[in-house]
Amino acid sequence: MEDSYVYIIIALLPLTATMVVLQVNPYHALIIRGILGAVAALVYAVLGAADVALTEALVGTMLAITLYAVAVRSSLVVRLGILQTFEPQEFQSWIESCRAVFSKHYMRLELVSYPNDQDLRQALNKKEVHAIYLPQLPTESQDQALIRIPRLYEIMAAELTSPATALTYVTVAESAEVKV
Repeated sequence: MEDSYVYIIIALLPLTATMVVLQVNPYHALIIRGILGAVAALVYAVLGAADVALTEALVGTMLAITLYAVAVRSSLVVRLGILQTFEPQEFQSWIESCRAVFSKHYMRLELVSYPNDQDLRQALNKKEVHAIYLPQLPTESQDQALIRIPRLYEIMAAELTSPATALTYVTVAESAEVKV
């Protein structure tokens, strides 16, 4: 009974592994993965396998976390759908503002061109792009940006100050209802 603390430490392994699998945010998963590796190294050290504990601490935790962080960081891309025929100067300044805002959040902006309005909206519906930029129509007073990701909408609404562009959060079902 004097080694009951070992059972408690070993019980942390499946608990942290489950937390890693269920985590939605990749950065939180990285942190929990580091905790999992530290707990595993601690278990190995307590059980007398110092060489395995050192290997787990160096390779399993530090190196894996570093490589995962690089992979997650390089995958943060915002895809913005635009019409091929639309490039006025005000649109370029809005794009530069978006790039500045996204760079603060370690994201890159990638522009994806579509030949017509219908293809642009279908790309949003099919989740090929995260947002679309629609130029001002004769019946509207300003340009529109339709955004399908809530967190992206929050970032853009809070940090972009362009009276010429209306930001709208839409679900995929709502974007399908918008007339072409």
